[in-house]
Amino acid sequence: MSPVERVPVPHARVPDGATNAYLVGEHDSPQAGLALVDPAGRHERLDDAIGDVAHVLVTHTHPDHVGALAHYARESDATVWAHAPHADRLEDATGVTPDRTFRDGDTVGPLTALATPGHARDHVAFAVGDDYLVGDLVRANGSVAIGRDGDLRAYLTGLRRLAARHPLRLHPGHGPPVDAPRERIADAISHRNEREERVLDAVQRGAQTLDAVLDAAYDTDLGDARRFAATTVAAHLRKLAVEGDVSWDGERATPA
Repeated sequence: MSPVERVPVPHARVPDGATNAYLVGEHDSPQAGLALVDPAGRHERLDDAIGDVAHVLVTHTHPDHVGALAHYARESDATVWAHAPHADRLEDATGVTPDRTFRDGDTVGPLTALATPGHARDHVAFAVGDDYLVGDLVRANGSVAIGRDGDLRAYLTGLRRLAARHPLRLHPGHGPPVDAPRERIADAISHRNEREERVLDAVQRGAQTLDAVLDAAYDTDLGDARRFAATTVAAHLRKLAVEGDVSWDGERATPA
């Protein structure tokens, strides 16, 4: 049996209608303890496994990844871990004071941390052998939004760091596993580069506000996804401003 068990936890306001929680460890050796990653909400499978859980941790502290952390921390004897540079974010998001912290490269039970900020400032992935739990770094289908607290330059660096590890399989925060990781990562980088070209072109053609750039950079009606696209376009504008291609003050963009 795989040491990575995916538990899709229903969540109405996220891609695919669920956030994946993960139970990681050898299920035939419960005395070694499991790691529970991204307890997005209460779930019968997580309830059943809670007696074997030794570690609780998250890829990042966005609400759809931490919804039941306080519950499972309270109901288990597990150690609650936080990414050391951002430990306060875990407490702010969940009300739980972490027991211990980890840094890039540290091992927590069966997991090894890989810092991948970008989608969120505190984002990390976790290696399990040649498999990686990647949270909202990459998905099997579609693109990943960059949050209001995200950084597109860091996000692209995180994708490249992950690709350099030659992962065998990716386990994302939403949707099914990714069985061709390097190809999917390359697609994600290409997609972001293509979107950046469209954002830059929109500004050069006179779009100044975020809404105007957003409308020019997308060909389709975004519907409910518009709010995610807006934060991502804002991240593109911040990146372009840092690199000297546009001027962007958070409200208006102009060609540099």
